[in-house]
Amino acid sequence: MEIEKISSEELDRRFDDGEEVLQYFDLSSARRPGLEVRRVNVDFPDWMIRNLDEHAKKRGVTRQALIKMWLADRLEAAG
Repeated sequence: MEIEKISSEELDRRFDDGEEVLQYFDLSSARRPGLEVRRVNVDFPDWMIRNLDEHAKKRGVTRQALIKMWLADRLEAAG
């Protein structure tokens, strides 16, 4: 699918007029600066894994999601 090209002024006008403008962007290579995912490996003792799994199950999320939520909360609180 080829993206129609328009000037930035035309794009601004259409956006300001409330028109849908996403069709003028190539989202296949879109990035969210500062939110790129990087993989890290962390070793936990078995008792921690069991405890994490229990908490994750209670909340209906994966272990990884729980760890991310808890870390985000802690980092936000720490400022």
